[in-house]
Amino acid sequence: MNELFSNRISGVPPSFIREILKVAVDPSIISFAGGLPNRDLFPVDALQKATNDIFNEDGKDILQYSSTEGYLPLREMIAADYKAKGLDINIDEILITNGSQQGLDLLGKVLLNEGDQVIIEEPGYLGAIQAFEVYAAEFNSVPVNQDGMDINALQETLQSSNAKLMYTVPNFQNPSGISYTNENRRAVAQCLSKTNTLLIEDNPYGDLRFSGEEKQSFKELLPEQTILLGSFSKTVVPSFRLGWIVAPKPLMEKLIIAKQAGDLHSNYFCQRVLHRFLQDNDLPAHIEKIIAVYGQQKLVMENAIKRCFPKQVTYINPEGGMFLWVTLPESLSAMEVFDKAIAEKVAFVPGDPFYVSKRGLHTLRLNFSSVDPDIIEQGIARLGKVLHKALDK
Repeated sequence: MNELFSNRISGVPPSFIREILKVAVDPSIISFAGGLPNRDLFPVDALQKATNDIFNEDGKDILQYSSTEGYLPLREMIAADYKAKGLDINIDEILITNGSQQGLDLLGKVLLNEGDQVIIEEPGYLGAIQAFEVYAAEFNSVPVNQDGMDINALQETLQSSNAKLMYTVPNFQNPSGISYTNENRRAVAQCLSKTNTLLIEDNPYGDLRFSGEEKQSFKELLPEQTILLGSFSKTVVPSFRLGWIVAPKPLMEKLIIAKQAGDLHSNYFCQRVLHRFLQDNDLPAHIEKIIAVYGQQKLVMENAIKRCFPKQVTYINPEGGMFLWVTLPESLSAMEVFDKAIAEKVAFVPGDPFYVSKRGLHTLRLNFSSVDPDIIEQGIARLGKVLHKALDK
């Protein structure tokens, strides 16, 4: 049957993280591999009440087809939230999507031809790499550090390429957890302002800040070239698969056509439930609960790493989000350590899949948001044992 598959899909590997999660399904394995929100923080009762209320008040209409753009009152709420953060976003610039992942797919479908160049962070979000690989993009990776994107490397890349898109997660980046400083954001915007490259600012974790100060959006610094992606998956629930994309009108017209061809519209019933939940509940207060829990879980993991890992192992301390990024001594391959860790019943994501060309790397990602503190300590102790043993050889 292989001869029937398109060239486009034949060259795209499965998600490495999804494959790891299959391994980690064993209940005896402590998994730091997923990027999962904490299920104990899902607002179950409030969502159940919202569901009952809209069924009682509007039962027939909520089960009907709807507009491609998405439920208007929900888009109005998103626009109002942006306005509160200092960004003037028109409702017509907002398209409700099946998570921000569909936003990436729609952008690839609308903008990328085979061989078109995309600038991506190194390390970069695996979901974006996979989404753009489907459209046979050529990647130009630019390293990120504690301050954000390497500006010299970005300048060189822009001079030597003709990139249509640049993809960024500037707040608590996945996988590294770093956040671009305001100075770095201004420098990035200055570099791109001299080009026709569109910048994608994906911000699924931006509200999950437990230290530091809010940073400027690229939409403020580079308004005509910035596309925004957002999601309710990390702040409400992931199973609704509701996110959004903000794009200028000419691009939005094409995105709507592409979405109509793909699924007509995102789940209207879930949009109505979500809107009612947001209308009747204090979302900022709910997010504060999430922040308090994640901040504590991060601290537990950080302290456990200090106690249990070899001194040669370093990590990035994030100001928010869901991940810790760990660097091993160069003598250790994270992929080889992964196999040994599974034998000790603990899982993580090796750094390799977050790079578009490098392999055999000595970095790894740990998720702290979906694991209880006592389990975090047990898992880090197991992983520390594996690392000490590997270094002692």
